[in-house]
Amino acid sequence: MNSAADRTRGARRTTPRRGPAGALLSGALVLAVLTGCSNSEPTLPEVTRATSADAGVVSTAPDGVQEITLETGDDYAFTPAAFTVAPGPVRLTVRNTAEQLTHNFLFTKGKGPADIAEQIPFLGPGDSKTIEFTAGAPGDYPFECSFHLALGQVGTMTVSAP
Repeated sequence: MNSAADRTRGARRTTPRRGPAGALLSGALVLAVLTGCSNSEPTLPEVTRATSADAGVVSTAPDGVQEITLETGDDYAFTPAAFTVAPGPVRLTVRNTAEQLTHNFLFTKGKGPADIAEQIPFLGPGDSKTIEFTAGAPGDYPFECSFHLALGQVGTMTVSAP
C-alpha cells in the first residue's frame, strides 16, 4: 500500500516556498513601486558643507564693480540662496566645492524684470568661474542650476531701488 508520504513524493509543489530573502526582495519591490508613483516632493539634503567667509558678501572692487561669490557643492544648494546688489555692474563668481556633482548657473529666462543672458554653462567639482553683467531694473531675478532644478537648486538676486 502507498502511504501518504509515498503519494506526495513525486508530486509537484504548487505553492512556492519563500524564505526570508524572498520576502525581503518582495517587500523591497513593493516599496520601490509605491515610492516611484508618489506625487510628493523629494526630500532634499540639508547644506552640510562649511562655506567660505566671503560667500555671499557683496563688496565693491577698486574698478567700481560689485563683486559676490556663491558656493555650491554636493548638496544641491547655492550658498547664499539670496543676495542683494545695487543697479550697476556686477561680477559674480560661482565656486563649486563639490567632490562629485557638476553644476551650472543661469538666470531663469522670463522670470525677472529683465533677462540676464550671462551664464556659467558647466562647473565641474573644484571649479570656479566668473561672469560679469549689468544689474538694471530693480526687482527679483531668480537663478538656477538647470541640472538640478527638479531638486530645488534655485536662488534669487534682488536688485535694490536706486
